[in-house]
Formats: sequence, structure tokens, C-alpha cells
Amino acid sequence: SDGLAIGTPENFGYMSGAVKDFFDRTYLLAQDKVFRKPYVVFVSAGNDGTGAVNSIERIALGYKFKKVYEPVICRGAVTEDALEECRELGKVLAGGCEAGIY
Repeated sequence: SDGLAIGTPENFGYMSGAVKDFFDRTYLLAQDKVFRKPYVVFVSAGNDGTGAVNSIERIALGYKFKKVYEPVICRGAVTEDALEECRELGKVLAGGCEAGIY
């Protein structure tokens, strides 16, 4: 992959168990393939969402991922505006990867 878009609901102030499980299971297998890749994060949160973002960013340090844009946090009900913001985030990542910026 050229970059990673990591999305999760916030569960008890943390990323979802499925996303954490993905990181746990892929670290050793993926380290030579994804280290230093650009990434973005989007979170759906009932609260403030920062706990999920912080936990992902800590793991991203271990992978040496390169954060290329501020996370999108959708607080409360997911609206069409929030979905559009997530789409734009994906376009920023894809466009930067395609242009060789990241």
C-alpha cells in the first residue's frame, strides 16, 4: 500500500478492539512493508474521540508511520458533513501518495 487510512469507533476512550487486534497481528509480518508509510485517522466518537486518536498515534510511532493530516473526529451522530470530511481526508492521502508528496 502507498498509505493507510485508519478508521475506528471510539470504545471506552480507546480504538476498537478490531483495530487494536489488526495492529497486534500484523506488526511483525508487516514491518518491512508498511514502516514509514503515510497515514490518516478518522474516528466516530460519542465523547471527544481524543483517546482513540492518541492510542492509534502511539502505535503509529512504533510502525514509524508518517502522519500527513490532522485526524477527523466525528462526535455524536455521523452526519453527511462528517462523512464528506472523511472522504476529503482520504482524497488528501491518496492525492499526496499519487503525487509523491508523502
